[in-house]
Amino acid sequence: MKKMLFSLMLLAGLTSTAVSADPQMGVQFDQVTQQIATDQPSKIEVMEIFWYGCPHCYHMEQPLEAWVKKLPADVYFKRVPALPNAGWAPMAKAFYAMQELGVLDKLHSQLFDAIHKSKTLNPADEAATIDWVIKQGGLDKIKVEKAFKSFATNMQLNKAMQVFKASGATGVPSLVIDGKYITGSSMAGGNDAALQTADFIINNVRKDKAKK
Repeated sequence: MKKMLFSLMLLAGLTSTAVSADPQMGVQFDQVTQQIATDQPSKIEVMEIFWYGCPHCYHMEQPLEAWVKKLPADVYFKRVPALPNAGWAPMAKAFYAMQELGVLDKLHSQLFDAIHKSKTLNPADEAATIDWVIKQGGLDKIKVEKAFKSFATNMQLNKAMQVFKASGATGVPSLVIDGKYITGSSMAGGNDAALQTADFIINNVRKDKAKK
């Protein structure tokens, strides 16, 4: 009986140690392939690389939004649409067009819902996406079509392709911290684990900045 009790205590201790262990480089997170310049060097940047057509990104939205609201003042958050191939371009264009038109905050979650909840929109259908933005945003057709094809949108698409390549991301959603480290749901073992790993990286980046 004592031997069994000792074994159970030992197993509990090992389980507790595993749960409380810090995320490891090369396991729950890694360095990016090439360092990415951040918008505000004085702060710690968290960048989500996502795709509207990705169900994992859709399910990440709610916990991510809650997490972002609690970020400290020295950390800021941004999104960049993933663009590993031409098939994902319509959704990247939608993101930057909505941003240019000033309706991104209003339509961001609605676009996710249209694809994954009501399933009324195909993320590969650019024409249908343009029509959706016009209708949901109450916008002029010519203005929306122009935003999808604008010079600014094309510039952002090129930058998004470069960011995706430099990050070394192999899936989405991925989180790039301070342009140096990357984690994500698949790497960390789930959405909550990815956010916890991001917290760990942020704390270490903060310590490194304090030393400089």
